[in-house]
Amino acid sequence: MGNLLKVLTREIENYPHFFLDFENAQPTDCEREVWNQVNAVLQESESILTGLQAYKGAGQEIRDAIQNPNDMLLQERAWNSVCPLVIRLKKFYAFSLKLEEALKSLLESLTCPPYTPTQHLEREQALAKQFAEILHFTLRFDELKMRIPAIQNDFSYYRRTISRNRLNNMNLDIENEVNNEMANRMSLFYAEATPMLKTLSTATTNFVTENKTLPLENTTDCLSTMASVCKVMLETPEYTSRFNSEDTLLFCMRVMVGVIILYDHVHPNGAFNKSSKIDMKGCIKVLKDQPADNVEGLLNALKFTTKHLNDESTPKNIRTMLQ
Repeated sequence: MGNLLKVLTREIENYPHFFLDFENAQPTDCEREVWNQVNAVLQESESILTGLQAYKGAGQEIRDAIQNPNDMLLQERAWNSVCPLVIRLKKFYAFSLKLEEALKSLLESLTCPPYTPTQHLEREQALAKQFAEILHFTLRFDELKMRIPAIQNDFSYYRRTISRNRLNNMNLDIENEVNNEMANRMSLFYAEATPMLKTLSTATTNFVTENKTLPLENTTDCLSTMASVCKVMLETPEYTSRFNSEDTLLFCMRVMVGVIILYDHVHPNGAFNKSSKIDMKGCIKVLKDQPADNVEGLLNALKFTTKHLNDESTPKNIRTMLQ
């Protein structure tokens, strides 16, 4: 029996009811090629998060250098503190590009004809799990990044200083690593409150635009089905009791929020509209039933990183739930 079980045959309120085994799904031979490609990217994700978690910034060194512009020792100390951090920031940015490619490969597999999104999820459980892992990583990365203002400060100082040093014709080895063009791209990436989510939203939108022969519904139905699966799993005790780890509950919540945000960016009417295939009221209720500490960041993500929440077509009760 597959890891994804269609456990209810009737469709209550037209929403699919599944148990998707996020803990144990293994790739079939048909999934293996894409799974291997995506797995190579996902294997880096924990070290990326560890690197971000350990990011302390060079705030003190930068302050000392700015307050004592003629003290070359302090200038050098600040520069030597910032350069390794910028290399680390480049690594995070480079990972976002790999994640973008991985997401596109998964979308191609999970939306291609002749199968429906439901059939794809039943057939390609391991790829659905990888899609979920990408979203889980993305929300964790962005939650951490939002708590580290030093990233913006360090990078701004780097760009100001490198421009000044360039004017003084100083030889800068770091420019081999982070040249002007790379610095511009990184600057745009880190200017976003949720840079990884922005990368995935743009990647999903581009996927739809570039695949003109693929109906939009193939992509939006894939996302809405994932959201519905997560919601039903979270609100059904007989499903949550199957989780071997408490972390899977939070994993499920992050994935649900992630696919809602992608759906909201890709679907012309967004996720909050009455015509949306996502039960937003039910999804928000599921989140609000959890301990506040676990879901504050996720509710904020729905509030601040979606595109259509403040549209006139969004029902008032949905907006009220997210206030």
